[in-house]
Amino acid sequence: MYAIPGATRAAQVEGPSQGPAQSPSPIPSTMDTPRTVAAVLADSQVEAVLDELDRDLVGLKPVKQRIRDIAALLVIDKLRAGLGLQAQNPSLHMCFSGNPGTGKTTVALRMAQILHRLGYVRKGHVVSVTRDDLVGQYIGHTAPKTKEVLKKAMGGVLFIDEAYYLYRPENERDYGQEAIEILLQVMENHRDDLVVILAGYQDRMNTFFQSNPGMSSRIAHHLEFPDYDSPELLHIAQAMLQQQGYRFSDQAEQAFERYLQLRLQQPHFANARSVRNALDRARLRQASRLFADRHREWQAADLCTIEATDILGSRLFAAPAPVHPTGVHHAAPSPASPDL
Repeated sequence: MYAIPGATRAAQVEGPSQGPAQSPSPIPSTMDTPRTVAAVLADSQVEAVLDELDRDLVGLKPVKQRIRDIAALLVIDKLRAGLGLQAQNPSLHMCFSGNPGTGKTTVALRMAQILHRLGYVRKGHVVSVTRDDLVGQYIGHTAPKTKEVLKKAMGGVLFIDEAYYLYRPENERDYGQEAIEILLQVMENHRDDLVVILAGYQDRMNTFFQSNPGMSSRIAHHLEFPDYDSPELLHIAQAMLQQQGYRFSDQAEQAFERYLQLRLQQPHFANARSVRNALDRARLRQASRLFADRHREWQAADLCTIEATDILGSRLFAAPAPVHPTGVHHAAPSPASPDL
């Protein structure tokens, strides 16, 4: 058994577990025990987190509904435990699959808040890692690295991005399998003090689970994050600008809609990340435009407004889209950068 320093588990003191972890079920006093869903929500303030999720994330309706379903399960489990009913600690390990920039990290942070407020994890923090944080480069290096990460994550959520890179069957000297074995045991033996969320592209995660059935069996919740459509991406862009104290002019908004239509045809599109990169470039063009007129006295509205020219300066608008032999127009890809 892999012992993780700092982990809190009764089985380490009392001996091996004889089955699924059971939450204690004493008969509590009805004077101080929530008896309704409303009482649990008021006590935990979980609904505020769910409202933030709805407000801060555009789209993702299936994901938001699944998070609400999980929260509902946890609330009902608390009511059951409060009434002395047997309540098995639910398995809460998850897989978030989808393309980059679809909000996986943000949802993981909100999930950690929900789990903490309902008392399922002690701290509610998120430790975000990749393969490099877990897997060593020589014999005897992987176990200490993995255990140190797990120690930091105990009491919260361990978010492993691009988790499929842990498994590299083509490399006989790869130590990723050792990290997986440690994770598997800790996910089972410490599931009352740690929630693991695996994330990555959907097809690669499916292949990873097929090659690691032990990992697949420990993941109770699979959430698929869909790509954003053009109206959602425009909404995201407007929200990002507002947070930075900027806004689109009417003409700039129309230009950005055209930009999105072209950019969606390009390779390496990363949803909200690509939108953020596009806005950063637009702000650079705006700054250069204002900087060039050194003697003009600018007003606050001038400094806060992205104009159409700041969008149309993108290389996507520099040349007409080439005509594909089938007659379908395809925007010309840029060899310099995936975000134009």
